[in-house]
Amino acid sequence: MTSVSSIEEENPKPKAVGTKLTPRENEEIQNLIDAGIYLSFSDFIREAIRDKLKAIKVIKIREIDYDTAKKEILGYYKNYSESYDYEVADDLELDYEFVCQVLNELEQEGRLGLVE
Repeated sequence: MTSVSSIEEENPKPKAVGTKLTPRENEEIQNLIDAGIYLSFSDFIREAIRDKLKAIKVIKIREIDYDTAKKEILGYYKNYSESYDYEVADDLELDYEFVCQVLNELEQEGRLGLVE
């Protein structure tokens, strides 16, 4: 049997938040609503929040040893034959400068080649 508290934990209630808008912001949003682009102020604000959350990506940096990083980077390039160094760093959650250092060594060893 499911209890009320376990249902509430699975489906938390939406939270109402308040904010102040400048008269210009208010007018611009109202113009969008009047044009039929948004249904209401709440509709606009929800979509603006979703867009902002998609745009911001928090990058986690893992601490791993050099040899493990080399193996992971080589494996990455086996899956993605071409990739920018910053993409490798982001996708593997490694420090960008650390990735560049490993890539330089892999290129010197002839295990990776630069695409010009």
